[in-house]
Amino acid sequence: MSYGLPYADRRGRIFFDEQARALAEGGVLREPRREELIPLPAGSVAAMLPERAPLVGTVAHPRPYGKGGYAAVGVLLPSGYTRLLLPAYRAAAAAPALPLFGYTFACVVDDELYVAAAKTDEGETWKPRFFEGDELETAIEQRIEIDPENGVLGQVALCSREYGCFTAQNVFFECGEAAIPVSPACNARCLGCISQQEPDSPFPSPQTRISRAADVDEIVRVALHHLAKDPGAVVSFGQGCEGEPLMRYRTIVAAIREIRAQTAAGTLNLNTNGSLPEKLQEMIDAGLQAVRVSLNSFRPEVYAAYYRPDRYGLSDVLDSIRRACTAGLRVSLNLLTFPGVTDEDAELDAMERFLREVHVEMVQTRTLNIDPAVYRQAVGAPLAPRGMLEALARIRAAGSLVGNFTHQVL
Repeated sequence: MSYGLPYADRRGRIFFDEQARALAEGGVLREPRREELIPLPAGSVAAMLPERAPLVGTVAHPRPYGKGGYAAVGVLLPSGYTRLLLPAYRAAAAAPALPLFGYTFACVVDDELYVAAAKTDEGETWKPRFFEGDELETAIEQRIEIDPENGVLGQVALCSREYGCFTAQNVFFECGEAAIPVSPACNARCLGCISQQEPDSPFPSPQTRISRAADVDEIVRVALHHLAKDPGAVVSFGQGCEGEPLMRYRTIVAAIREIRAQTAAGTLNLNTNGSLPEKLQEMIDAGLQAVRVSLNSFRPEVYAAYYRPDRYGLSDVLDSIRRACTAGLRVSLNLLTFPGVTDEDAELDAMERFLREVHVEMVQTRTLNIDPAVYRQAVGAPLAPRGMLEALARIRAAGSLVGNFTHQVL
């Protein structure tokens, strides 16, 4: 069975050519396999990839499509799905770097758009939200009126309005996982950082990093209010709008102790790069209950190429995960996935060895939002990719769940 080609004109309008055979990129150029394709999920966004011509033909002899300036198409998936393949294209010599989104392969099946993706989680609070009228704005105003001088609320209000962050919005809807950003500083310079890019970066950061460090009292007030409204909720330190929360471990340790002195409700969670295992241990000792550690690879050289860490390495990250598992926390990995890297033979072997050594409850797959060419240049050419479905199967075989969200304990 062949799969037709979606393409876009210069105005961004998308057309179908069911006679052309769409090629995907998954470490190698190839046609997709039927088991890798699903109908376009609700909430997906089809995007034109400027100055990038789609490829058609055979795997051995791809050719640029058309002479009229047609552009390749990629799809941005909604939450709850894992990307399996990338769109294949030929970039013009002067093509600008793509913005920090996750570009998924799409093709045409029976005059409908299909994508290379797997549904890997379901969560009511993470479904696309549709607010009636000024529902969100009203919730923000009412919550801030209770604590008008709280800088944490000011920041998550910005994230709710400008960036559509669900965990920030949860603070105002008073349910689910609530964001508490605390740290302007970071000890990594991630290629795909969404809150702060280097001056010479080929793409801008889509968000602005917090400039003010939250204090203990502000954190405690937000957390206690949220847990009083939803006793089963998750309160999370470490958000996309900040740097690394372990850089402010003293503040978080003090906040955890004060929160737990006043309530036993809910789950206190840390989203972190895991760079400072001794500081994480202090949080664990203070009463931290869950941790989600982000990484892109279980191989030191691939990890360092993306994270560009300052005075720490992958061994520190893995030590943090071991400590959290040994202490009995709910431990998840925030695995930044990229077809052709995550599913390389060497990567799968390293990942499976580690997951069999420790008990990680869930590996939360995250699409690594970056221009594929930029990432490839950093981490090197792929060797023997096995396919992302194989990667998901290996995670499950090692004893971890595959998902995308931190779920409340009911």
